[in-house]
Amino acid sequence: MSQTGTLFARRGAELLCLWENGGGPLPLMNAAQAAGGLVSIMADADVALPPTSSGVPVRVLPERAARHALFAEEAQVLVALPGSLASTSALFGSWASAQGRAKPVVMLNRHRAFEAVKGFAGDVLSHSVSGYDRNIQFADTVEDLWNKVSWVLDQKR
Repeated sequence: MSQTGTLFARRGAELLCLWENGGGPLPLMNAAQAAGGLVSIMADADVALPPTSSGVPVRVLPERAARHALFAEEAQVLVALPGSLASTSALFGSWASAQGRAKPVVMLNRHRAFEAVKGFAGDVLSHSVSGYDRNIQFADTVEDLWNKVSWVLDQKR
């Protein structure tokens, strides 16, 4: 995750991160900050950040559905990095809360972390959602992730 944070910060991306159930993408956030990037957090009521994140702006929204809806509204692109099932669940909650407003999602499929989602997209979404491939992308490397994030943003313009 730290490589992603560094690259995205150097390219000028602002990172909005979810912090739920006592955890979040700390390596991503620390690397982005170290590279001079802007990072902010949207958290649940149980937020307890480590000292390394003391200067990061935090907005607390106790209600999960409201937090995911606002996260989806504010993010231009939802980026999924390999992590836990909880992070995948949070990503899906945010994506689903967009309620049909096509929010692009780009997933770093390193070590086949999102292979099941990729299969679902190919088998189900490709037949039921017109233009799904403009909004759901899979990347194999961090550089490819950045290129696909840039591409989906260009498609929205």
